[in-house]
Amino acid sequence: MDNIFTRTGFEVPEQVRRFLQGESETGLRIEEYRDGTTLVVRTDLPGIDPENDVDITIADDALHIEARREDPGHRDRPGYRSELRYGVFSRTVPLPRGAAPEGVQASYVDGVLEIRVQVPDQPGPAATKIRVSRGGYQPPEPPQSPESPQSL
Repeated sequence: MDNIFTRTGFEVPEQVRRFLQGESETGLRIEEYRDGTTLVVRTDLPGIDPENDVDITIADDALHIEARREDPGHRDRPGYRSELRYGVFSRTVPLPRGAAPEGVQASYVDGVLEIRVQVPDQPGPAATKIRVSRGGYQPPEPPQSPESPQSL
């Protein structure tokens, strides 16, 4: 795609170019796991100021993360090329029932935002095996009353 624009001399805005190349994602990619009774959510956010560029909230049993990365403003320099994403990025992570919003801790080390949420120690729901049948859906046959004759 870059080659087409370079050969024609046609300059395309960065966001349009990225969209055409399939980079239209505005969500944060996360890593999520349990560490005992703590839910850990991590996301890579290099080059931001965590105190000014990140908002973390809990509402409606969900953790909301929003981050902003400002364009450095040197796009007009010769040879400029960037694969970094700029703008506002967000992600909502559902929290387990009973998660404590007052026990949330967030840290930012080496470009990685880590959020730790205390969750109750709950056993997971019991697994229910579902039988798979061949063919289409077949509704269950209605029960027959003892007085009704059975047809053959």
